[in-house]
Amino acid sequence: MTLSSVASYYRATATAYDAFEPLQGINDAKVVIIGGGFAGLHTALELAEQGVRDVVLLEREQVGFGASGRNGGFVFAGYSLGEQALLDQRGADHARALFQLTTEGVQRIRHLASHYSIPCDVVDEGVIWANWFRDPAVLRGRQALLAERYGVAWDWLPQAALRQRIHTTRYFDGLYERNALHLHPLNFAIGLAQAAAAQGVAVHEQSRVTRLQREGEGWLVETGQGSIRTEQVVLACGGYLAGLRNEVDRAILPIATYIMVTEPLGDRLRACLETRSAVYDSRFAFDYYRPLPDTRLLWGGRISVRDRSPASVQALLRDDLAKVFPQLKGVKIDYAWSGLMSYARHQMPQIGSSGDGLWWAQAFGGHGLAPTCAAGSVLAAAIAQGDQRWRQFADYGLDRTYRPFGYLGAQASYWWQQGKDWFKTRLEG
Repeated sequence: MTLSSVASYYRATATAYDAFEPLQGINDAKVVIIGGGFAGLHTALELAEQGVRDVVLLEREQVGFGASGRNGGFVFAGYSLGEQALLDQRGADHARALFQLTTEGVQRIRHLASHYSIPCDVVDEGVIWANWFRDPAVLRGRQALLAERYGVAWDWLPQAALRQRIHTTRYFDGLYERNALHLHPLNFAIGLAQAAAAQGVAVHEQSRVTRLQREGEGWLVETGQGSIRTEQVVLACGGYLAGLRNEVDRAILPIATYIMVTEPLGDRLRACLETRSAVYDSRFAFDYYRPLPDTRLLWGGRISVRDRSPASVQALLRDDLAKVFPQLKGVKIDYAWSGLMSYARHQMPQIGSSGDGLWWAQAFGGHGLAPTCAAGSVLAAAIAQGDQRWRQFADYGLDRTYRPFGYLGAQASYWWQQGKDWFKTRLEG
């Protein structure tokens, strides 16, 4: 089947806007943010809201070009590192404080979409975690952990109730996270950029930074057509490495994930879903999907060190779709794409500073909308007010990933976990 020549469904349905001009000439600024994804955009907007002037954001492509404009659009609390591991590593109080930053992030995203009237198709109907396996122990354990240690209530969905919402025999029961939503991430990114620009942030697209150099007590940032002298620099480039600071770049693995979008399904969508919630399942190598406003189904899954072609993405994900919704066998796929996310070995965001005006925010690991919002909040507060909340992430530093060998380890770990999922499924019959 012929796929759309447009890079993604999100790009095909993106909000039309006047492009932000590239940086030109010699400039001065208080803060320069490199990277026009969610981490950079949230930082810029929060700085502007806190009254910081002379903020510049530089994006080498278009705002939302990377993972921020290609992801599944899920907005929920937490990190790639699970809640139990976070508790084991940091203790009850620290773990709860870190988790709370992301629950606040969910609420702030709601506020931003509403306050700035961003047309990003917000669906505030929660997220369902569907159990791929018969054994409910994993779900029951997580539900209890969240309630007892994090003060978060997820509702139990017995099999009958789950199957009223999701018409498949593949799942057995589930949990419902009410404090969650989903949206059009690229349009949200565009809206954040427009909101920041309206408050005085100088946003520049097509402005690849070619050099970052310490100069006196500040920094010199150079692009192909201009330069900026600045007091503070924020690196927020994610999986699309800037090549400006080796210690920052070498601390992440850019990992690919895959998404496709069906043709409009009309009533066929109701044959699969009678819920507006987004859904993901309980395997390590889980599927995730959500209904779109035009009755399409967005379907994502898998992680890999390979950034595949649209045709290859479609071939892989079509098989996954058929395992859950055989009633959609043969459905036409209009869009398929992949994109790079940034992962750290410790599975937590890297939010920090070298102490000389250089800051970074990266490694959101496929769980990014709420954590990137949290990153913007703590970095903006640190720069504008000297707030120290960013130090809550100090234990999750720039641990080296040893590329290319790190890719082999990441892929082997994924295959191992995928194999465990397969074996457990076979054991259950």
